[in-house]
This record gives sequence, structure tokens and C-alpha cells, in this order.
Amino acid sequence: MQSIMLGRTGLSVSVLGLGGGGHSRLGQQNGASTAHSVGLVRHALELGINFIDTAEAYHTESLVGEALHSVNRSDVVLSTKKSMTSERQLIRAADLVAGLEQSLKRLQTDYVDIYHLHGVRAEQYDYAVNELVPAMQQLRDQGKIRFLGITEAFGGDPAHVMLERAVHDEYWDVVMVGFNILNQSARSRILAETIRRDIGVLCMFAVRDALSRPAKLRETITELVQQGLIDAAQVDLNDPLGFLHNVASSLPEAAYRFCRAEPGIHVVLSGTGSLEHLEQNVTAIDQPPLPEPIRQQLIDLFARVDTVSGQ
Repeated sequence: MQSIMLGRTGLSVSVLGLGGGGHSRLGQQNGASTAHSVGLVRHALELGINFIDTAEAYHTESLVGEALHSVNRSDVVLSTKKSMTSERQLIRAADLVAGLEQSLKRLQTDYVDIYHLHGVRAEQYDYAVNELVPAMQQLRDQGKIRFLGITEAFGGDPAHVMLERAVHDEYWDVVMVGFNILNQSARSRILAETIRRDIGVLCMFAVRDALSRPAKLRETITELVQQGLIDAAQVDLNDPLGFLHNVASSLPEAAYRFCRAEPGIHVVLSGTGSLEHLEQNVTAIDQPPLPEPIRQQLIDLFARVDTVSGQ
């Protein structure tokens, strides 16, 4: 597993990170046992993954904590998140502080490397900066947080309205952005600035439904053609990304390789509940970048798309 420096944090991280959310939530959404989920996290470590991401909202912090109980804490980069709302109300600074304390207990640690505000929407951003960032900075000064992070709500904000503003502020050491083959709009709107400011970047949604289910892909591409965002002459609607078959063993593999090679992206997150799937994703991320003519073909094909997340 290759490693990379996570921007200005100085943290050495694996280029593939294990995500505790997504559809599977370490297998818990599919009925997996606690032992299975804990074993999955430990197997990720064995495969060379040292970046583990979870969140209060995922209900997987305790599983991660159990998995890391016997591991040298300094060998793992741990990321978790606090949701902006509770019972449909914006949280207060005191709620954030209490939330972190509970997360630390579940994770069985006395600090997290990165603490994010989770899924922040554009209309919530001013409140986050004015009311919650000071509390996060105090927690950092106390040694309970090493670095501050913010994640976007990519499904509802595929054009990155919130994050495009956030990356120009000084508060955020790490951001989590939605980026994949279908929606590459973060390249100019987010990554150009994170590169300039040396902000750590975590990539989510590298693979979602449209890049793992052929029927969903055909449906998504057809809609984009109808909206005038893709030139119909450039695609075969029956097999829209068929040209990738000759350079990758699967579309998910191509998707991981595409994101991994994108300048400015440090960690590509992968959520799974399957040991086999985890191993496949590790194999994919270890492959070389897609050939440059193929990469450029993908860039040209989706150049105008900023309306879908791939879900």
C-alpha cells in the first residue's frame, strides 16, 4: 500500500482509507456480526491501510474502537465527524464538545487525528464558522483533536457550493469532497485551491451505484445526454464506458484508479462490509493510473457535469 503526506497536516496516510459509512457501514447494514466488522477493520490494517474514517452518525465508532484496542495508536490515523444537526436543530458548541467526548469513549482513545463537521450545507456554513469552529479550536488546543476538517453533503450539493467557500478559509486542515468519473467538477472548484493552500483532501463517492451497476450507469448517462451535459455522439448508451474494458478489469477498478491519480487527492475512501471486496479495492488502488489518453477521454466526456453524485 502506497502512502502519501496528507497536505499540511504532516500525517503519513495510506492512499486508500477504510470508511465506516456508506451502504454497508462495515457490514452492519447487511446484518454482519460485530466480530465480522471488527475483523474487517483489522484486516484493513493488515493490508496496509492506516487511515480509518467513521462518524457519530454511522454508529460504527465502537466497532472501530474495538478493532484498534490492541493496536499502537500512533500507527493509525483516525478520522471521525460530528453532524451539524440533532433533532432537526443546529447543534450548539456544547453539543459538539459533548459529542466528541462520546466519540472518544466509543473509539477507546483520548484524541482523534481529524475531527470534521459532517455534511455541512451552504446555508449552515456561517453558523459553523461562528459558533462551532471556536469550540473545535479549543478542543485542538486541549489535545483532543489534532486537525480540523469539514465534509460536504455531496448528494445534495454536487456543485460544491459550500466547500468552494470553505477552502478559501484558514480553519480547515482537511476537507472531504465528492469526486468521481461522472462528476469531476471539484477539480477546478475545490482541488485547485486545496493544492494552493496544501489542504489535505479525502475523496468520497469514488464508486457509487452508477459506477457499480450497469443499469444505473445507463440510466444516469441517458439523463445527462437528455440534459445536454454529454454529447450523445460521444457515447454508446448501451455501454457508456465500454472503452474502459480494455484497460481495467472492472469499472470500479477504473474508478478507483482515476480518483487515486487525480492531483490534489490524498486518500480515496472505500466503504465495504466484505473482506473480499476490501481486498479487491486494495488491488485496484495499487494499479497504475489509467493511460493518459483514456483519462483525457473521461475528462472531456464529463467536462460539463456537476449535477450528479453517482448515487
